[in-house]
Amino acid sequence: MQLQYLYLSTNNLSRTIPDALGNCESLEDIKLDQNFLVGSIPASLGNIRNLDVLNMSRNQLSGSIPKSFGDLQFLEQLDLSFNHLEGEVPENGIFKNATAIHIDGNRWFCGGPQVLHLPACSITHASSSTKKKGLIVLKVVIPLASTVSLVAVIAVLSLLYKKRQKRKFMTIPSFGRSFPKVSYNVLARATNGFSASNLIGNGKYSSVYKSECFQDGNMVAIKVFSLNTRGAQKSFITECNALRNLRHRNLVPILTACSSIDSDGNDFKALVYEFMPRGDLHKVLYSNGGDENSSNLNHITLGERLSIVVDVADALEYLHHNSQGSMVHCDLKPSNILLDENMTAHVGDFGLATFKVDPTALSLGDSNSTSSIAIKGTIGYVAPEYAGGGEVSTAADVYSFGVVLLEIFIRKRPTDHMFKDELSIVSFTEMNFPDRVLEIVDSQLLEELILGLETQTSINEKIVQCLTFVLNIGLYCTKTSPNERISMQEVATKLHGIKDAYLRRN
Repeated sequence: MQLQYLYLSTNNLSRTIPDALGNCESLEDIKLDQNFLVGSIPASLGNIRNLDVLNMSRNQLSGSIPKSFGDLQFLEQLDLSFNHLEGEVPENGIFKNATAIHIDGNRWFCGGPQVLHLPACSITHASSSTKKKGLIVLKVVIPLASTVSLVAVIAVLSLLYKKRQKRKFMTIPSFGRSFPKVSYNVLARATNGFSASNLIGNGKYSSVYKSECFQDGNMVAIKVFSLNTRGAQKSFITECNALRNLRHRNLVPILTACSSIDSDGNDFKALVYEFMPRGDLHKVLYSNGGDENSSNLNHITLGERLSIVVDVADALEYLHHNSQGSMVHCDLKPSNILLDENMTAHVGDFGLATFKVDPTALSLGDSNSTSSIAIKGTIGYVAPEYAGGGEVSTAADVYSFGVVLLEIFIRKRPTDHMFKDELSIVSFTEMNFPDRVLEIVDSQLLEELILGLETQTSINEKIVQCLTFVLNIGLYCTKTSPNERISMQEVATKLHGIKDAYLRRN
């Protein structure tokens, strides 16, 4: 059988769960919650090795939890709350992760890992005479203490339940069968225990490691989230939700995701991407410790720069206008643009991405508003309207793209020391546009323009025109008012035309 998802929630189903369900080995997600199912949970469900999510809450199930559930390597969410279950809780696998299981509202559980704070099973198996003696002592000797303790336990359990319910929906979305399963142990081995020698990048919420020994031997980048950092969990879920619905040649290709526990029983979450050998655009632009005036900086030709901005524009056009509901990236910058061996650009890091609810509002030139959630973009690339509490919008992505475009051709960071007071990379470009374009572009471009010419004053007029057109698009993208900015559809169309004209010239 090839059944992958079984959703039968809230259907008034009754009777027992058939043992034959365990024969559906391709199942990844089972939801039977809010029915009237009775009897015990079939141990055969432990045979479904690819199972990610199992929800049987709010039924009338009885008996104990099958020990085989602890052997399900890829099980990420288990909800058995509000049944009539009892007995010993397994100690291995998902049961080590207190935030991934929900067993509230049952008769009596014991044992299990220490993180669940359940009583030892020996207490539940004590003789009836021992229980009676203990009960008499409690009633006669410490009635007040027991009452206070009961109130305290109820309060703590209530808080824990609310917390778990809140985190219940913070589980990894299913990526489908096309994405391979991967465990913590596999990723740990592939990175030599996440050693510093494999570290290729650090961010606020994560660290990125390279690996040469993942599955078929291809090089990959493994993004490990720092779950102790506030917001990292949300960033992981946001990126998962974004990437499972997106497919485009200019987005960083994701291979799989891992939501598990590490060797110490702590939550572990990671994303595995195709490795980009040329690194990120920021390192390519400023590979000498931030000295953008150095003559030893990586050489990037005019053609390569045009290709990069076209690639990024195509990616944003897809996010804004062609995906299933428009998406705002919210943090476009050179370090989030990765380059493969052919210098093809791929936009990555969707940890702050926001989905647009109303796709009918995609008229050209409007601000394409989404919601007024807080933005945590990067200084220098954030649209000015966000400073006043403006709404998340695709127009803000357009602004960030415009800054990145100007940076690529001028080769100065928007946070460069020269940009202070009222001077920014945008106003700097405006002041020198169009008559002094050659005075502000990267000196490497000037060297390329005069190469092979008889005199340095004979710079080809068409090349100057190409640079002027490109910088003009950057200025249109960075208009102060969101409504004055052009859409990414128009940006992509114009840049393709400029690139094609440049290639025809050569």
